[in-house]
Amino acid sequence: MEYWKVDWLHDFQFEATRIYNEIGDDGYEVRKVYQYRDGRNLKADEVHESDEIGLGTTPVGPIEDVVAQSEFEAVVIARQEFETEWQSASWPAGTHA
Repeated sequence: MEYWKVDWLHDFQFEATRIYNEIGDDGYEVRKVYQYRDGRNLKADEVHESDEIGLGTTPVGPIEDVVAQSEFEAVVIARQEFETEWQSASWPAGTHA
């Protein structure tokens, strides 16, 4: 597993500005947390997804590819940092833990 913190640098009012990813050995997202400007923190896994947040359907590729895009700042983080964010986030509306 690998854990990423990605800041998305944009001016879209209703899109996440920070994304935490848990990436499996196969390159697919396992869990994800979105943080929004308004303070909301939503999480998703393979069972709990919504129109607002869900896992990608293709492998994410190397983090260097994300960093190479000017609208993103991304770093690999420790599992504990991801787990802290995961525990503080809420499931999207219409899903249950």
